[in-house]
Parts: sequence; C-alpha cells; structure tokens
Amino acid sequence: MEEIRPIFWDEEGVVILDQRALPHEERYLTLKNINEVISAIKNLSIRGAPAIGIAAAMGIALAFKQVHPRSAAEAKTAFEEICLLIGKSRPTARNLFWAIERMRAKFLAVIEKGIEEGKQALIAEAKSILEEDIRANRALSRHGQSLIPPKCTILTHCNAGALATGGYGTALGVIRAAWEEGKEIRVFVDETRPVFQGMRLTAWELKKWGIPFTIITDSMAGYFMAQGKVDLVLCGADRIALNGDTANKIGTYGLAVLAQAHGIPFYIAAPTSTMDPAIEDGAKIVIEERPEEEVTSISGKRWAPEGAQAANPAFDVTPFRLIGAIITERGIIHPPYLETIGKTLMERDMCHGKTFAL
Repeated sequence: MEEIRPIFWDEEGVVILDQRALPHEERYLTLKNINEVISAIKNLSIRGAPAIGIAAAMGIALAFKQVHPRSAAEAKTAFEEICLLIGKSRPTARNLFWAIERMRAKFLAVIEKGIEEGKQALIAEAKSILEEDIRANRALSRHGQSLIPPKCTILTHCNAGALATGGYGTALGVIRAAWEEGKEIRVFVDETRPVFQGMRLTAWELKKWGIPFTIITDSMAGYFMAQGKVDLVLCGADRIALNGDTANKIGTYGLAVLAQAHGIPFYIAAPTSTMDPAIEDGAKIVIEERPEEEVTSISGKRWAPEGAQAANPAFDVTPFRLIGAIITERGIIHPPYLETIGKTLMERDMCHGKTFAL
C-alpha cells in the first residue's frame, strides 16, 4: 500500500501535507518558523492529536534552532517562551502537551553541554517522536485487528488515519491492518461536520488503500445500526483521562450511545501518549471552541442566515462506561480503566526510564 507522509523534518523547516487542500490536491507546505507552525495547527493544515504532537515537537526544535542565546540561562528562557507559544495553539489534544513535556526533558538534560548541542538534541528528539509514533501506530494496529471479525462492517468518525498521525494511523490503522490480514472489511465513513474530516480525509485514505467504503452523513448512523448493517464502531482519541473517559471529535459521544443502544461494540484506538495521567475524568478535559464560521459556512460560502449564531465545540467526551476497549501500542486495555490505564502508563515509563518514550 502507498504510504502517506503527513509531516517530516527538512533543513528548511517542518514539511506538512496541507490537509485543507485534500482530497482535491496533494499540496506540501514548508513551515519556516514557529508562527507558521502554530498557524498550521490552528487552521487545521495539520490535525489529529498524534500529528499535532509531532508538529509541536518539530516546531519547538525549529524555533530553538533559530534563536541565538548567549548562555544556558538565556537558552532556558527562550525555550520556555517557545513552549508557551506552541502550547496555546490548541487546548484539547493531549499529545501536544506530551510532546512539550518530552522536548523539555531532553532540553534540560543537554543544555548545560552547550547551545549547539541543545539545538541538535531537540531536532533529533523531534525526529524520534515522529519515528516512534509510526511504530506505535503499527503496533496498536496489529493488536487492534484481533478485535475485527473475518467479515465486518465498521463505522468510523472523523479521521484517525495516517493523516492524523506520523503515518499509518490509529483507528484507521486498525482497519488497514485487518484488511492486510485478508479480512473482508467495509467501512461506513461519517462525513464529520462541520469541516468534513471523514468525507474529505478518511475517504481519501481508504480510496488510496483500496478498502471499500460508503460515506454517510453524521445523522445516518442510527439508521444503519438499526438495519443491522454496522458490526462495530472504531474511533480515535484526542485525550484520554485516567478513568477511560475519552475526548474525540464532536459526535463521537452520540455514536457511543447509539452503539450501546444497538448492542454494537465501541472501541477507541490511540497511543499511550494520548492518555493524560493528570486528569482523573473527562469533566476536567478542556474542550476547544472553534470559530462559528466553520458551522455557518462551507468552503467559504455562508449558508446560514446573516446574523445567525452557531456553536462549535470541536470535541465531546465519551464516558468510559460506553467504551468496550482501548487499543494501544502496548496492547488492548479493558475495564476497569482507572486500574488498567494507570498500570499501562506505569509500565511504559518504567520500561523506558521515564523518558516519555514509547
């Protein structure tokens, strides 16, 4: 299958596949400074929690490469200013803050050795985060495909494919791995209003891979479940609390409720970097509010009456009790999540010396 490279490091800057242009054009952008990286995250040129984390790490490395502090003390001040800037780009995706934490740990470990050593170490760390994310995606996809029956119709929401990660994908990666195992897969792709990540991006990826799919509007999910045409629901995640409550693209919670009502398994696929050990439950997850123009307009054309107001929360929180399993690179986690998520994170950090590595 053709591999998709949504983001990579170049000596000129951070290179991303501009997701605003898809599916009509495969256009790469070279982001040459921290402000361009932040803008790309905010305007959804790059999106998906793992991909945002990678972009944040590369943005930090790029920005620090371009500053010229005269001492370690000045370097620390400059570094924290960079982290503060990129930390304000989007509030919900845990991976962004996880990446900042990891870059800070690397920076503090090496900066006393010299400014240039610090710059090179940050670049290497950002590249490692990208490489590790791809490995994590492949690992969780291998684990997750064991949950997929030999013949299965899967409903997925938003885009949790290669585009949302460093490559391969999470929820869509599980689907891809099942397909590569020879399983007979068909996918219902929610359009995912208001900016159509499902119809534009997930459908684009599935078409590239040759996996059969059907696009449906978000409001059709219950109809097809009632018809017995959905075997399971599989989604990604932007932040997972310790108790298993999961923030994902707006509309995910409704799908989980519908799945429970129809006796359909509902699974989340995400790397452990999406899990937030500082948040006990979903009530504490900050939900991003995006511009109302995304709701009232489509492709720049306004469809709502002038003066009409719109709400636009980008995410909702699915309670842990509606989630049958969480698929990670370290295996499939089952309830009780407060126990199993904590144990998984502890084992991960113990295995890697608490370096935030996978």
